[in-house]
Amino acid sequence: MRMVMVISLLLIAVACQPKDEKTKEVEMYNSSGDMVGTASFHEQSDGVKVKVELEGLEPGFHGIHVHEYAKCEAPDFTSAGNHFNPTGAEHGLMHPEGNHLGDMPNIEADANGVINAELMMPETTLLDGKNSLTEGKGTSIIVTKNKDDGVSQPGGDSGERIICGTLTKTNGDNEKRPSDPTQNNEEQE
Repeated sequence: MRMVMVISLLLIAVACQPKDEKTKEVEMYNSSGDMVGTASFHEQSDGVKVKVELEGLEPGFHGIHVHEYAKCEAPDFTSAGNHFNPTGAEHGLMHPEGNHLGDMPNIEADANGVINAELMMPETTLLDGKNSLTEGKGTSIIVTKNKDDGVSQPGGDSGERIICGTLTKTNGDNEKRPSDPTQNNEEQE
């Protein structure tokens, strides 16, 4: 009987532990509100590793960036704001003076429209701090229709935003699909 009580207390203690801040799973949605995959963020000693698994894209290269607001309002996802840029740098991984911290290498969809990619975001963190992707209300991850050219200002000439997901401290607790006010016959601003 004593063993059952000890095991029960251990299970309760484990269940009450805070969620792992070093790993975040983001559901990714297209502008129609369909879930098209996930992006997993993993805290590393040299930044954040991002594993992207998506389907339903046009084959070829696409831009991918972290944006400043955790908002994914369809159909254009402009609610996500600009690229995550707490350092005030210029855009582009090929910019000689550095890049936005939200800039990442292009990702490639295969002939079936599937993306499986791993990327690094140096100098960023999922923990508290200036370069935190989850600080405040969080950020979003956006995939664009075209590839990022790595130099054009302010956003790499990568075309329309086609996929979005939100990254917050409580990912998994408050996941929701992108909103589209036109679905309820409301006018969109």
